[in-house]
Amino acid sequence: MKRKLILISISFLWVFSCDKNKNSDDSPNIIYIMADDLGYGEVGVFGQKIIETPNIDELASNGMILTNHYSGAPVCAPARAVLMTGLHTGKNPVRGNDEWRERGDVWSFEAMFKDPSLEGQRPLPDTIQTVASYLKSHGYKTGMVGKWGLGAPNTNSIPTLKGFDFFYGYNCQRQAHTLYPSHLWRNTDRHILNNKIVDKGPLRSDANPNNSKSYNNYKQVDYAPTLMHEESLKFIERNKENKFFLYYASPLPHLPLQAPEKWVDYYRKKIGDEEPYLGDKSYYPNQYPKATYAAMISYLDEQVGELITKLKEIGKYENTLVIFTSDNGPTHVKQVDIEFFNSAGIFVNSKKTVKGSVNEGGLRVPTIATWPSKIKAGSKSDHPSVFYDFFATMADIVDSSLPYPTDGISYLPTLIGEKQVKHDYLYWEFPEKQYGGQQAIRKDNWKGIKKNLLKGKSKLQLFNLEDDPKEMIDLAENYPEIVDKLENLMKKAHTKAALEKFNIPILD
Repeated sequence: MKRKLILISISFLWVFSCDKNKNSDDSPNIIYIMADDLGYGEVGVFGQKIIETPNIDELASNGMILTNHYSGAPVCAPARAVLMTGLHTGKNPVRGNDEWRERGDVWSFEAMFKDPSLEGQRPLPDTIQTVASYLKSHGYKTGMVGKWGLGAPNTNSIPTLKGFDFFYGYNCQRQAHTLYPSHLWRNTDRHILNNKIVDKGPLRSDANPNNSKSYNNYKQVDYAPTLMHEESLKFIERNKENKFFLYYASPLPHLPLQAPEKWVDYYRKKIGDEEPYLGDKSYYPNQYPKATYAAMISYLDEQVGELITKLKEIGKYENTLVIFTSDNGPTHVKQVDIEFFNSAGIFVNSKKTVKGSVNEGGLRVPTIATWPSKIKAGSKSDHPSVFYDFFATMADIVDSSLPYPTDGISYLPTLIGEKQVKHDYLYWEFPEKQYGGQQAIRKDNWKGIKKNLLKGKSKLQLFNLEDDPKEMIDLAENYPEIVDKLENLMKKAHTKAALEKFNIPILD
């Protein structure tokens, strides 16, 4: 009898072990597509009327639209840091863009080409584990293409030292201010491209802005978004027998205005005559700015379609979770006419409320998730979720504990139609000087915002997002008890940053 019980116990343990391994084997491949500066209203299913995005729209029809999904920050580097670490900007080591200017001429393409130590942004600490390293430890092959922005080439904070088996793209987000760069990085090596270094600046004063030949200097050979996309398809092909995580951090449609001619020509016919953009110290001139901007988004859409086609080709489409989103709201610079495109969608199109602001137009991003074997086609969720939930969601998917406490809550239940635990609140702080220092919090449908904190104390503005998604009516005086509650939660969420540049003095 005793021997029989032992055999039964061993059999039970063996079956349990097999079931556990089976669950692990059934975990999906994961592709996380992050557009760059794509506005909430710049995708067809989110209301766009001019720019065509049929492949992204098809993602939505085959999956779930997340109407209340937020970036971790209103600009590039901190948004990416939040995604990778699961920590909101009240705790994250990276809370703003930091170009590390003390190294030298960090904005010169020529200087960076001669000295790669001038590339890159302030690095993540060595102690930080990313979601990529976490998934790698759970058997995933991990790859990244696109824009990194979280550590220079000579630091320990490069993709291949932060959990990625493979990387191809821009190490430095300043380099991404040209889509015809001198080089990209393949793992730890520079891949020199067939492009010349062209300085940013206005069109020559003797050039005719209405003559296409005046812009020939800005049209080159190796277009970075195409090269990175080709590498993503190769990564999927190489790993078709493995579980894989691909972080596809496209530089599109972030400026400069550079796009494939076929798409520019398409939108020239659709949009018609327009005023050329003559360029400035930050960006290249462009003869057809509206057509080119639309072309960049439609080219990204084309690439999304090719990723899905590749998954179907290798038989992995049904069990791949694809998340499509943007790193923050649309840009506010003049050569992108956000009024014309209604880029912010249901939010406000203004310089003070899109990229660089903690308003909804700067933080809420168009987000779609597909996983054909799990997510109901044509579904929609208004569950408030945020970039720092991604790490927790991945832990939920692989059915394992997190390596350290994050600020996130898994949204896997939302994706697969189960009961969802909600955040008590969502939190952001943004210390960048050029944007004045900002804080924001969302609790249920209440949104609290503080601006100009680098000048001192600031009153909290209070908005009811259900009735006022444009954040036009400040209700702070009507609901002092809500204001007090949000103020206390903001104090709870904030910690002093290790790097002084990322501190807002009035908060400490």
